[in-house]
Amino acid sequence: MNPFNDLAEIYEAMVDWNKRLSNEEPFYRQLFASVDVKRVLDVACGVGHHAARFHAWGHDVEAADISSVMLARAKARAGEPAGLKWVQRSYDRSAGENVFDVAICVGNSLALADDEATMDRAVGAMLSAVRPGGAVVVHVLNIWRLADGPCAWQKCGRMKFAGRDVLVLKGVHRCGDRAYVEVIMMDPEGAVLKNESPRLLGVEAGQLGEMARRHGAGEIELYGGYKSQAYDRASSEDIIVVARKAGG
Repeated sequence: MNPFNDLAEIYEAMVDWNKRLSNEEPFYRQLFASVDVKRVLDVACGVGHHAARFHAWGHDVEAADISSVMLARAKARAGEPAGLKWVQRSYDRSAGENVFDVAICVGNSLALADDEATMDRAVGAMLSAVRPGGAVVVHVLNIWRLADGPCAWQKCGRMKFAGRDVLVLKGVHRCGDRAYVEVIMMDPEGAVLKNESPRLLGVEAGQLGEMARRHGAGEIELYGGYKSQAYDRASSEDIIVVARKAGG
């Protein structure tokens, strides 16, 4: 069960998608050019913003997610034009006979896996879906920069939810080798309407690289953010792994 199913509307509103995608665009433009991308697989696509943006660049995109709620929102916003396909499928399942130039799994989706075995299957499924010389991109939060214990509150804002005004707070905290995304929704009087704590597995950068190599990756690139900055376990906000499939 997707932990954000009941919070799809809030999840979408919590992210400044134009700002986020604009920040990430140079990274993906450069990567796509280096791979000569025509076909993109977006696994765990959520509400579909990345998939729709890549399609707008002229690529054929298959966007998959286990959540019918997320897919419904993606379809309602982006439609189903030629070259943009929405599929309900878990990210650790094969994409079948289709072959892609790039597969991505971003925004902590991989860290929401039930366990490391599921995570490993997901990395394997992505690498099996891309052609030799193609690339897989995995992006997760670097939880190791967080202090063990206190919650770091990131967002606080008002929005409409189910026809009523609500206050939404979002934060993240680490407890050992796990992290938790705290989402609290309150009414104007301060009564808590929802309180969700999706769990993120603690993922090491080297662990992701080892998974990718086991499933056929050759060259591995590691970054601490979308500016292609070097990864530092103690300070980088993100872990971004680009695994290029051997044989190209």
